[in-house]
Amino acid sequence: MVDEDKQAVIARKGAMQMARRIFWNDGQKRLRAGWRMLAQLLIAGVLVMAATAIWSLVSEWILNSALAESLAVRLVVRLVKVNITWLCLVASLALAGRFLDRRPLRDFGFALDRNWWLDLGFGLLLGAGLMAAIFGVEYALGWVEIRATLQTNSNTFGIGIILYIGMFLGVAMEEEIMARGYWLRNLAEGFTGRWLKPRGALLLAYAISSAIFGLLHLGNENASLVSTLNLVMAGLMLGLPYVLTGELAIPIGLHMTWNFFQGNVFGFPVSGGAPGTTFIAIQQGGADLWTGGAFGPEAGLVGVLAMLLGTGAIVLWVRLRRGRVTFESRLADYREESANYI
Repeated sequence: MVDEDKQAVIARKGAMQMARRIFWNDGQKRLRAGWRMLAQLLIAGVLVMAATAIWSLVSEWILNSALAESLAVRLVVRLVKVNITWLCLVASLALAGRFLDRRPLRDFGFALDRNWWLDLGFGLLLGAGLMAAIFGVEYALGWVEIRATLQTNSNTFGIGIILYIGMFLGVAMEEEIMARGYWLRNLAEGFTGRWLKPRGALLLAYAISSAIFGLLHLGNENASLVSTLNLVMAGLMLGLPYVLTGELAIPIGLHMTWNFFQGNVFGFPVSGGAPGTTFIAIQQGGADLWTGGAFGPEAGLVGVLAMLLGTGAIVLWVRLRRGRVTFESRLADYREESANYI
């Protein structure tokens, strides 16, 4: 009877230890990667819902008051609305970093030093330049025809452009914070272990996060298998500077101006959505295989060529700025003793 009781106690302890190992990493003294990602997503969701509800009440009060007579006030109200999500995501990173990941906010790709801002500038120029190249090629080949200029469905053209800048800033921040800043890094740390060294784990996480990025656009208007596969490639292009530098500056800048110039400067659809305000209104021609048709250049071979050109430009920039091009394996190698998260 005593032996049976001892065996039962041992069995319970074994079961508890196994359950603990499923959730907890004793070596790193924190939750395992999958649970951290789920918890951060829940934190972000709660913050977004709370902030959206609060701002809805505040903005309703503002728009029902005398302040609503000011065009600038109404514009600010709309800009805050389209940027609430990414601001909440940054807050969720700070909280997750402190209580889940055991690292400071800057370690998610926000060093915000001089090099970070230079990289951001490069990303902004690169996104604009690549889309200008796409437009130039299609225009030279007769695949686009300029039908009008300075078109808008907003109150004024200027307000429309400002709102789209705010919106695409939000899109770039939201998608890069999640796909690269949090998911990629946590996946890489989770994969590192007996079977994969940090470099291999980083490459696997890079591929998976890019695939997730593409799949998340599968429900977009005019989406197809081709557009989804091409957006996986876009995810690889956007993720490359992160795995080479450990910073989100280039991905954020590139993502923002790629979208803005695509839709609001050159009049192309952006991931299936037609722009409401644009400097140039176009009539799209040419074969969908090359142009992407109703989905936009991201679903066409011209877009693929631009992504390859962008990838080469990123590698060259990193080589010129840092003197070397190598994957930042540290992104997959968590060291608790060096994690200054307080």
